[in-house]
Amino acid sequence: MPARGLGAAALLMALAMAVPVLTGWKVDFAALHPVIASWSPRVGPGTVPALVIGAAGVLGALDLARRLPWRTLLTVTWLTGWGWMLSLALVDGVPGIGNILDGQYEYLNTARATADVPALLREFVSRIPDGPNGWPVHVAGHPPGALLFFILLVRLGLGSGLAAGLVVTLVAATTPVAVLVTARALGAELPVRRALPFLILGPVAIWQAVSADALFAAVAAWGAAALALAATRRSPAWSLLAGALLGYCTLMSYGLPLLGVLALTILLVARSWFPLPFAIAAAVAVVLVFAALGFVWWEAFPVLQERYWAGIASRRPASYWLWGDIAALLFSAGPLLGAALASTGSELVAALRRPSRHVLGALTAAGVIMVLVADLTLMSKAEVERIWLPFVPWLMLSCAFLPERWRRGGLALQVGFAIIVQHLLRTPW
Repeated sequence: MPARGLGAAALLMALAMAVPVLTGWKVDFAALHPVIASWSPRVGPGTVPALVIGAAGVLGALDLARRLPWRTLLTVTWLTGWGWMLSLALVDGVPGIGNILDGQYEYLNTARATADVPALLREFVSRIPDGPNGWPVHVAGHPPGALLFFILLVRLGLGSGLAAGLVVTLVAATTPVAVLVTARALGAELPVRRALPFLILGPVAIWQAVSADALFAAVAAWGAAALALAATRRSPAWSLLAGALLGYCTLMSYGLPLLGVLALTILLVARSWFPLPFAIAAAVAVVLVFAALGFVWWEAFPVLQERYWAGIASRRPASYWLWGDIAALLFSAGPLLGAALASTGSELVAALRRPSRHVLGALTAAGVIMVLVADLTLMSKAEVERIWLPFVPWLMLSCAFLPERWRRGGLALQVGFAIIVQHLLRTPW
């Protein structure tokens, strides 16, 4: 089964690249599909560190993940992830960290120009439509929670592209740590250790480095971790924190109410509804505070949809992107995801029946459901190599079910694929 899954993933990725080229089908403005990238072979200062970290990971990560003490494991996970992301970004030198967030479509320029946050929230919805007074693309395409993070960085003196990029990457590197905490709280420490190297070392790091969506993924993962702790410890404090974090996620990206699938799965696995009233109250409170300050989510979303469907979405045919998005996800998560999901098939079925007995299978199933809903609702057409970053860690838990003989070779495939993609393609995030 893993071989068939890997073959299917590779075939889908190849078709998504080849079909537009061979048929002349105009599916987007980018030079390459299904990811937004251009052909740009190169080497740089990060090449050697990436090779060293990748080789060391392939040789030692599987064993270390099994035997390191818990607290040491958390620290090593964070530092290794950060080093892997930075080494790939530094293939383009220091600009690989600093220039992306300084782009015209990103948040930093607006954050630097913002002097009055209450006024920004009051006028936010009115500036979503495209026009002379409209927000830049990414600011308009998201609720203001993302922009407020970058405004905070500017106020703290971390408003340069380089400083902001380093902070974002540091935060993004905590995502697998949060997944570890979630799984351990739910009683699945041993299996999550099997999946851990695949959560850290892979092509997803290319898009995690200095991507605001990687920041969203980290906040979502820590929200999930807090919810797991709340459910297993019956803690009001953890419940309120979980609700606040997951509620804030909905104010960072319009697609992240889908995290409700993950939250429900965690409660089913834990067999505890204790956190629900506290978490819902905290999440609603976050949204209502923003509404009281001027940003009303349910008024903003239809305005954003109108801009999206009148603009770039009209040039992206659903007949391609319904399956092209899945191919783009495989570029981000890595082709091994196909083999891992194929290996997880029976576990997914069992998890749907008894989630509390199949923790990683249930969390993987939540990842699959979130991706399928996002895809079928056309909430995103293209760019999902970054937009779906909050879903990728939960999908990669499926790597725990790979046969033993596939594990080291599979990790080498992921590392090699990441290095090749980063050295051949240039991505705008």
